[in-house]
Amino acid sequence: MAEFARKVRKIESRASLRQNAVDAAVRQKRRVAAYARVSTDSDEQLSSYEAQVDFYTRHIKSNPEWEFAGVYTDEGISGTNTKKREGFNRMVADALDGKIDLILTKSISRFARNTVDTLTTVRKLKEKNVEVYFEKENIYTLDAKGEVMITIMSSLAQEESRSISENVTWGIRKSMADGKFSLAYKHFLGYEKGEDGLPKIVEDEAKIVREIYRRFLEGETVRMIADYLTSQGIPTPMGKEKWSVSTVMSILTNEKYKGDALLQKTYTADFLTKKSKKNHGEVPQYYIKDSHPAIIEPATFDLVQQEVERRKPNRRQLHRSSPFTAKIICGECGGYYGRKVWHSNSKHRKYIWRCNQKYEAETTCSTPNLNEPAIEAAFVEAFNQMLGDKEQYIARFEEMLPLLADTTKLEVQMTEVQAKHDELMDNLRRYMEENTRQIQDQEEYNRRFSELDVKCKKAEEEIESIKKEILAQSGRKEQIRHCLDELRECGDILEDFDLGLWNSMVESITVCTDRKLVFLFRDGTEVAVQMPEKTKIG
Repeated sequence: MAEFARKVRKIESRASLRQNAVDAAVRQKRRVAAYARVSTDSDEQLSSYEAQVDFYTRHIKSNPEWEFAGVYTDEGISGTNTKKREGFNRMVADALDGKIDLILTKSISRFARNTVDTLTTVRKLKEKNVEVYFEKENIYTLDAKGEVMITIMSSLAQEESRSISENVTWGIRKSMADGKFSLAYKHFLGYEKGEDGLPKIVEDEAKIVREIYRRFLEGETVRMIADYLTSQGIPTPMGKEKWSVSTVMSILTNEKYKGDALLQKTYTADFLTKKSKKNHGEVPQYYIKDSHPAIIEPATFDLVQQEVERRKPNRRQLHRSSPFTAKIICGECGGYYGRKVWHSNSKHRKYIWRCNQKYEAETTCSTPNLNEPAIEAAFVEAFNQMLGDKEQYIARFEEMLPLLADTTKLEVQMTEVQAKHDELMDNLRRYMEENTRQIQDQEEYNRRFSELDVKCKKAEEEIESIKKEILAQSGRKEQIRHCLDELRECGDILEDFDLGLWNSMVESITVCTDRKLVFLFRDGTEVAVQMPEKTKIG
């Protein structure tokens, strides 16, 4: 039986013919956009940026088969990741929404220097049939070989970015080692860039800085200082109306206000994300002494640091709203007194002070409650008792100053421990390098490494301890000097409560169960005042 050759002919439906005609019409013109970016805002780069925008606009419009879909741009932004590139992100969103068919860009390095970002973005676009053309590499992403080429080229671009980042970091650290530094002047109160490139004092702003330091040393908390600055309408370093506790603390603890500069407090942990971390010894730091004019005297600055450390154990001393907070101690349980409001909704409203643990422990503290007039009157009595012979008291303070000013022994001790630490670090470094050059018993290596590491850490703890001793002694010296200034200005007898004297002279008050108040003054003097029975509040 003869076989017949079968012929099959497809007869298109009218609907499919109509759709094919529509698709053909749509495909006649591809919607084409371009992406241009420069990573700095220098004049040279801006010219390049403008040239790119102009070129792509004319290039797309001159092609009769293309429909101009816009030029998306990012100016002065690094390409190491895409999170902050608004133009890039808007372009990708428009492409995924079906507004773009083809994206033109100069090179992979202009598109992104992060392999992951590049491939992720390209694949998202491919899913929507959106093509990207990289002019320099001559790569079309919808081409079969496109993704392999992109992976290779993106990796090369990423390594280039790493190399640039490392070179920049090296340059910055070299400048630091040479004693060169710069400030973020727009965000820094009290200084502007001088003609010699170094910080120059702005006197109007410096007055605010000195006011902050003065108030803190007089006993005000950072919260009280922040509220005061806000109430006076003084703008923050960032130009904001409201001052925060953290802003005041940063001014009180920044060594640049005493004319020194600690460099590399933070470092860039990841060159791709540009994430910054606090430097806890991961990279070197550089301390430049007397690097620029000081707004705050070094001795005053050291006193403030000592006072900050003194208040740290109880954070309420940093944030309190009353001069009595964290200064009145219960003689029975050792806790602090706190301010309470009595009769808050009546005309008899008043503040009283009582032990914060009075009704919280199984055994109720029997120390008495106090009102503020009674505390003030007791201080006046205690201060007058302490003063006694004013001249003799001042003479005793003056004898203490030379002893407190002499930190020679501590500084010699610091030099010795620092030299010991440097030697240990050198030994540790050499030991690590030896392990990379020659194969060793790793168990023995780890044991020896741990021993050296422990010794280094112990030396570091010694250095930190001596630093705190020097700071405490310097702070004590300045505190005594401050007390002397207050004593010389006050009369022989204090008649009324003086907030300045209270803040500068009183360390604490201990309230005893027999209604005795024991005042501890800054110089270590203790004075007991017996409260009369009629002042009893509770």
